[in-house]
Amino acid sequence: MDWNSATAWWAAAGALVAIELATGTFYLLMLALGAAAGALAAHAGAGISLQITLAALAGGGATALWHWRNRHRAVDAPDARANPDVNLDVGESVDVAQWDDQGRTQVNYRGSQWRARFIGDGAPAPGPHRIAALHGNLLELVKA
Repeated sequence: MDWNSATAWWAAAGALVAIELATGTFYLLMLALGAAAGALAAHAGAGISLQITLAALAGGGATALWHWRNRHRAVDAPDARANPDVNLDVGESVDVAQWDDQGRTQVNYRGSQWRARFIGDGAPAPGPHRIAALHGNLLELVKA
């Protein structure tokens, strides 16, 4: 069985995808895109040096873009304590009857008593509040 260069590129792309599925390293998918670009160049009749160049540019460029995207997204991501995708309680409402002098209280939430503190602007006042974050088992509240 004689493989042409396009078949070799497609096999490399498939192997990279298979390894990515086993390891969970998304960067390998970007390299598989580079291998696919090399295969397409081979189908178009490009020489081996142009195939390698296109594969390197596509795979390396996609990897660099993915790394840049993840790096900047991690900086912009909210703290896990205040992220509603992590803590489903964030954004829920509670009713505060009274506050102590340090801006702390006890609230009834999900059928039990929780400690809470006010982290909003101004002075804490009784009434409806929204859970802005969880710090361990302490609710951090802002005025609703």
